Amino acid sequence: MSKTKITLAAAGLSLFSASPAFAADAIVAGDTAWILTATALVLFMSLPGLALFYGGLVRSKNYLAVLMKVYGIAALATLVWVVAGYSIAFGSGGNAYWGGLDNLFLNKLELGGVLDGGTIPESVFLAFQMTFAIITPALIVGAFVERAKFGSVMAFSALWILFVYAPVCKWIWGGGWLADKGVTDFAGGLVVHATAGIAALVFVMMLGQRKGFPNDVEPPHRPAIVMMGASMLWVGWFGFNGGSQLAADGGAGMALLVTHIAAAMGTLSWIALEAIQNKKSTLVGAATGTIAGLATVTPAAGVLGPAGALIIGLLGGVVCYFAVHLIRVKLKFDDSLDVFAVHGVGGILGILTLPFLSSKALGGTGDGDFMTQLLGTGAVILYTAIVTAIILAIIKAVLGLRVSDEAEYDGLDRALHGESAYG
Repeated sequence: MSKTKITLAAAGLSLFSASPAFAADAIVAGDTAWILTATALVLFMSLPGLALFYGGLVRSKNYLAVLMKVYGIAALATLVWVVAGYSIAFGSGGNAYWGGLDNLFLNKLELGGVLDGGTIPESVFLAFQMTFAIITPALIVGAFVERAKFGSVMAFSALWILFVYAPVCKWIWGGGWLADKGVTDFAGGLVVHATAGIAALVFVMMLGQRKGFPNDVEPPHRPAIVMMGASMLWVGWFGFNGGSQLAADGGAGMALLVTHIAAAMGTLSWIALEAIQNKKSTLVGAATGTIAGLATVTPAAGVLGPAGALIIGLLGGVVCYFAVHLIRVKLKFDDSLDVFAVHGVGGILGILTLPFLSSKALGGTGDGDFMTQLLGTGAVILYTAIVTAIILAIIKAVLGLRVSDEAEYDGLDRALHGESAYG
């Protein structure tokens, strides 16, 4: 029996490729069925959830262009993950910072490969992780909508997965150096939300503002679609967080429960803040609060109890609400759909509050150390910012990042894709 070992910090497991006979004894049908379902739910978050959420927030002339970017990234990220991303994140041929290229094109994947000490096939695990690799670069799309070239976005996404997402995934979930330090990130506060948020901020700084920003920016063209997309994200997030337990057990059930509680609290806190500050609560605001609560609970979903979830959801809604105002209004960064303010700030907030809110007095597990979490946060932010800037500088020099003024004025639907959402 061949043994290719990969430490999986997220699950505390090791990965072995085993003979089909051995695999049949190890696999638990219920666990496998749940992770298969969770995989579908996470893909549902991107297609159609995130696509509709972002699409409804832009002007009608850029609606299809947003859908196209998210759709294209989903297909592209799949192939990048198969070719090299999975190997870099979970391969055994590298070191504590880089998984290596020993599993290019999934050449070591076997039909009967299972997680040693676990109960699901390797193929299911890698497919589940693939959906995270899809949604993370897709989140960044919200920062540069209405002004970025399609081809440049695709090139950026491929390079970013290989040189930012996959290495950070290795550090934390693939048994890398931050896992060894004891960093806790259950479902992606750093791996997903912090990397996407920081990359979004770097992207908009290098791309520049939309024409007319901030004084002449039109409101979302379809708030109802925004709410529908957010609803799909809310449901899909059960797979995102509940599936990260990698088993159909009490831990998965608690992760699902606290995820829902935090989403509800984030929604209501945003509604209340809008009512206090603006005298009216908006549907778009409520949907944004939902995402803020979900992003904030994500890294801590495996260690919180219900009381901790209430607090982290409240913090996510309140802090992200004011972060949106700070980033877009005060600092005038044109992060068009608030990727950094919601996902970046929310994910980092969840990481840093985790050691306190996971207290057993609040029904949690007691896991997490603040200084360790701070170290991990600083390392991921610094690495993501530097490598993202390098990738963007190369693409800007070779392909350019921004569409022409004429294309931006006419709308990217017609200018880039020759189509129109509304005739």
